[in-house]
Amino acid sequence: MKKIMIVFGTRPEAIKMAPLVKELKKHDEFEVKVCVTAQHREMLDQVLELFSIKPDFDLDIMEHGQTISDITNKIIKGMEGIFKEYKPDILLVHGDTTTTFASALAAFYQKIVVGHVEAGLRSGNIYSPYPEEMNRMLTGRIAKLHFSPTKGNEQNLLKENIEKEDIFITGNTVIDALMDVVQADYLFNNELDDIDFDGKKVALLTCHRRENWGKPMEDIFNAIKEEVETNEDFMVIFPMHLNPNIRKLAKKIMGNTNRIKLIEPLDYEPFANLIKKSHLILTDSGGIQEEAPAFGKPVLVLRTETERPEAVEYGTVKVVGVNKKDIRRNISLLLNNEDEYNKMKNATNPYGDGKACQRIAQILKERNL
Repeated sequence: MKKIMIVFGTRPEAIKMAPLVKELKKHDEFEVKVCVTAQHREMLDQVLELFSIKPDFDLDIMEHGQTISDITNKIIKGMEGIFKEYKPDILLVHGDTTTTFASALAAFYQKIVVGHVEAGLRSGNIYSPYPEEMNRMLTGRIAKLHFSPTKGNEQNLLKENIEKEDIFITGNTVIDALMDVVQADYLFNNELDDIDFDGKKVALLTCHRRENWGKPMEDIFNAIKEEVETNEDFMVIFPMHLNPNIRKLAKKIMGNTNRIKLIEPLDYEPFANLIKKSHLILTDSGGIQEEAPAFGKPVLVLRTETERPEAVEYGTVKVVGVNKKDIRRNISLLLNNEDEYNKMKNATNPYGDGKACQRIAQILKERNL
């Protein structure tokens, strides 16, 4: 049996790795162990419960106010101890978090093969997203197996001299996760059940990116407030990030505006179903740029670049920056120009068919580690 360890620490990683955990455990060829770092504790635990995953190892590193260096140090040391206790043949990491890079580095120190799920995404700017872009690049240098969602991701890796035989185009596992949790007749069982998703043009807002803290985020929130006040059929739902500074700013700027609902963070199941019910997505996040196209939802990216250019090329995602006038103009265009809206709505989803985990499992069966 091949001994496989899967590690993740944040909610986005857990969402994208949960279907892979479930898939690999179906196969007798694998002994699968799950390790969590709990880089995000509460939000991670929500996903573990939803997908019925019980970790075999838990570093439980979450502390308020810790720095990136603190997180990195704790994970490297913690994973060293776990690797000495359980010696996997391969460590599977996901994406671009500090958990991803630090765990991969710890595996390298123990000469353990690393497989990188969602490999090859690049924004071209090492400080945006920060520190994720560099985390992903460094993990790519350590990894032996690269599971890339798209052809474009493969091309990025080839340019960095990764061997073609070590790159596998699988689609994105987030589509696998979506297929598990989205329901046609879903009920939220909270205040969202009272929202008229058919009568209003409802936008889902997510905003938390580190490089947007300060003036950019002020401009984002002000642009959204002004656009809501201008369009009577426009409504925004903002599940606020747990960062107290973001919550304070959101309440200050948007808290008393009709048709802007500031709510607590949602578990993944209601969040995924909210994506499906929304008219459009406003975000500085990464994963939702992949999820929303699966439902034909236009995405306006509130950043100056994206490491997911495929959706931009296909036309379902548009990068609009953080300038207030630019944000307002692009929101207004989608609200008031049906042709422009439909052009994005009907664009092809480049991120796969929901069978990424099956492909990864087959590759791991066939590959000599």
